Amino acid sequence: MKTLQKSGGIAALYTAVAYLMGMLIFLVVLDYPSITDPAQKVALLVEMQLVTFSTNLLMYVFFGFALIVLSLALYDRLKSGAPAMMQVATVVGIIWAGSLIASGMVANAGIAPVVALYADDPAQAALTWQVIETVAGGLGNFNGEILGGVWTLLVSLAALRAGGLPRGLNILGLLVGAVGIITIIPALTDLTGVFGLGQIIWFVWLGIVLLRRNQEQGSLKPDMFAEQRLSKTEIRHEHL
Repeated sequence: MKTLQKSGGIAALYTAVAYLMGMLIFLVVLDYPSITDPAQKVALLVEMQLVTFSTNLLMYVFFGFALIVLSLALYDRLKSGAPAMMQVATVVGIIWAGSLIASGMVANAGIAPVVALYADDPAQAALTWQVIETVAGGLGNFNGEILGGVWTLLVSLAALRAGGLPRGLNILGLLVGAVGIITIIPALTDLTGVFGLGQIIWFVWLGIVLLRRNQEQGSLKPDMFAEQRLSKTEIRHEHL
């Protein structure tokens, strides 16, 4: 359990860093959201294919694997207080992780063929990339963070019931999860950025809590063993 909790804490911090770095790369370095012309998107892809490939790995593929570890660590921590809810939350978390991994791999698998096609037929390359991007976007929850929102909400509700995480963290998780869920509404899709920033804070806080509690448990073990030895010694003295 101690190793799993530590791994979960590291995974939570990684997801926060990956989230932040991915957002900065797409918004600042690539300025991808401002490009609406498919031909310009493909031209940028050809120019920055290594950056795009690496960002997809960082933000989707590796993020998904870290999310699996974090989901299992949270299940292990909270299952005794809210078993049914944590079972559902863990399934949702793993589904979310799988969709993110698939999204990143689909996008990366399409880069090389599209770049090769661009040299001969830029228009066809742009059309092909539109199809790939649509599939990857659907898998990656680009049009609504329903999976991430439901997972965050369920984990926070379970933690409130089980008492395994700080109350403030749980309240933040409820708010972030609710925002993620309502982004599925077309008129509220722009709140995806709010969800992302809120979840970065939630991941950082969660990671610190998991690592700190893990260290505290480790530091308490010697004292517990000492108390047990002292109790046995006192019992022997009483019998004598």
